[in-house]
Parts: sequence; structure tokens; C-alpha cells
Amino acid sequence: MSELSRIEELETRVAFQEHSLNELSDALADARTEIARHEVVLRRVLEELKSARGSGASADPADEPPPPHY
Repeated sequence: MSELSRIEELETRVAFQEHSLNELSDALADARTEIARHEVVLRRVLEELKSARGSGASADPADEPPPPHY
């Protein structure tokens, strides 16, 4: 294997690794964006749950009556 072909092989590997790193970086950015959206939805659901518990039921689960099967 000549020195020139070895250099070309190394350049090809580096280019592939750079491409892979860019794809991973994009995937990570997408995942972080999705996590941020999920956090917003989860906060909304938790707030709705708190308001639903506060509007009719007791806010403290210990104050709730036992389930019917007891």
C-alpha cells in the first residue's frame, strides 16, 4: 500500500467520521427540542391535575376516602 493511498484512506475515514458527528449532533439537537416540548406538555398536565384535584377533591391524597374495595 503506497503512502498516497494510505493518506487517501485516512482522509476518507476522517470525512466519514465528520459526517457521522454532524448527523449525531443534529439528532441530539432534535432530541433536546423534543424533550423541551415534552417538558412543556408535562407541566401543563401536572397543572391541570393539580387544579382538578383542588376543584372537587381534597388536595392531600391522605384526606381522600379509601377505594371501594376496602
